[in-house]
Amino acid sequence: MAEETWFAAVVTLVPRRGPRIMDGVHRAPAPCCPGIRLVCRSPAAEAGQPRPVGQPAQAVLPGPAHRPASPRTPVVSELDRALTAALSAPAPAPATFAQLGLPGPLVAALGEQGITAPFAIQARALPDALAGRDVLGRAETGSGKTLAFGLPLLARLAQAAGPRQPKAPRGLVLVPTRELARQVAEVLAPLGRRLGVRVTTVYGGAPMGRQIEQLARGVDVVVATPGRLIDLIERRAASLGQVEIAVLDEADHMADLGFMPAVTQLLDATPPGGQRLLFSATLDRDVDRLVTRYLSDPALHAIAPVTEPGVAADHQVFVLPAEDKVAIAAEIAARPDRTLFFVRTKHGAGRLAKQLTRAGVEAGAIHGDLNQNQRQRALDGFAAGYPRVLVATDVAARGIHVDDVGLVVHFDPPNDHKDYLHRSGRTGRAGATGTVLALVDPGQVRDVARLHEAAGVSPARYRVQPGDPAVRDLATAGTPIPPPPPRPERAASAPAGQPGRGRPARGGRNRPGRDGRQRAGTNRAASRDSRSRGSRTRLPEAS
Repeated sequence: MAEETWFAAVVTLVPRRGPRIMDGVHRAPAPCCPGIRLVCRSPAAEAGQPRPVGQPAQAVLPGPAHRPASPRTPVVSELDRALTAALSAPAPAPATFAQLGLPGPLVAALGEQGITAPFAIQARALPDALAGRDVLGRAETGSGKTLAFGLPLLARLAQAAGPRQPKAPRGLVLVPTRELARQVAEVLAPLGRRLGVRVTTVYGGAPMGRQIEQLARGVDVVVATPGRLIDLIERRAASLGQVEIAVLDEADHMADLGFMPAVTQLLDATPPGGQRLLFSATLDRDVDRLVTRYLSDPALHAIAPVTEPGVAADHQVFVLPAEDKVAIAAEIAARPDRTLFFVRTKHGAGRLAKQLTRAGVEAGAIHGDLNQNQRQRALDGFAAGYPRVLVATDVAARGIHVDDVGLVVHFDPPNDHKDYLHRSGRTGRAGATGTVLALVDPGQVRDVARLHEAAGVSPARYRVQPGDPAVRDLATAGTPIPPPPPRPERAASAPAGQPGRGRPARGGRNRPGRDGRQRAGTNRAASRDSRSRGSRTRLPEAS
């Protein structure tokens, strides 16, 4: 007879320590009641098997007997089903931006940037967003979703333009990272100027005083990260009481970073009945609850990515001893092309960048402890190719949009397959080729294999040590980046007795005295200076 599995509640008093093994069953404490434990037990465990020595007796409360275990099926929400249906909906007829309803100044501004035809998500979402409907869009990074929500945001605010209120914007765009805030603002601000709509940014790591000053002058749209915006609201430097349109970009990434409580706090501060646009790649991790709570009868639009970011690249795994990891990383980092390393922690990012630099490979780092100017300088330098190596944390993964990254290295394994794809998507962009490498010690092989399976990739695996052919092949691959332009040399100091290029001393001009003779810079300041110099030369030298 097949063995059946049933559930029982176990009540026991256990001292405070780690997980316990009782009657061969691993038990974890229930989150709400530390003394009550729910365990899955089989009849074999009830058949009088000996209890391990030293384990306390258990009081077993009878549970519902003869309840067979049923396989767990994935829960598909109504929103998921609706978005799947929207994904299969026929594409709208080809149309220009003007035919979609954008005002003439916006169409002209887009044309000047060479943007003449809308992307798929733009063609689907723009008509509903321009009509004032709430919109839920599912689209990947790089699909054109910034303009999908930005164009109707600017057009509708310009249409209902009124006097700007200090500290009270009428449009709000919430994003997960500072880098994304800057990128969104760089796209929207030039277009907004053509319509008289002023756009500013609010994010951490930048001077708060300047942001408070911008808000006090009055702005139409604020592109913000949740934490800094809440700080400004608590300081009474910002108010969301006049927000007419609120946008959530990359809502799934905000959920990954734990920003959902802050996001709900900010949305609760906006007036009810306003238009809300939400764009996300997935609806898991409470994003669907956000949609249900804040969007009213939204128009659903979804597009399928041409390929999952990071999947199209060439994936490899180097299995290596932990003590050789930095040496092999330095050997690979010396390659002539751009290389992007990912680590889990900000301290690990700074440490690896220093280790690579000491090994002779100049490397920059980007992580949460840097202010925005430092992060931006690191990104700008990496984009220019000086240095060619950048070390980043997972939080920065979606904020890095640099073309021509030839290699992404997972120095530390990511938390899950989604982070793996987000990291890996920094290479092989826009149809270019790229390589993704995971450095794995033997104890991580099984976990990383499961991660690759979930990500849908089949990497080539090599067991390596420093100097192996597989390492050398990767270390010599890539398109060389031209060397940096030479820095202008400082003017050499003039030899003694020759005129230099320094600023002349005050009062040093030759001018005639009362007797008509030329006096070469004799004044009180010069004489005091010469006396002080003379006195300094007579001081004894330090022993």
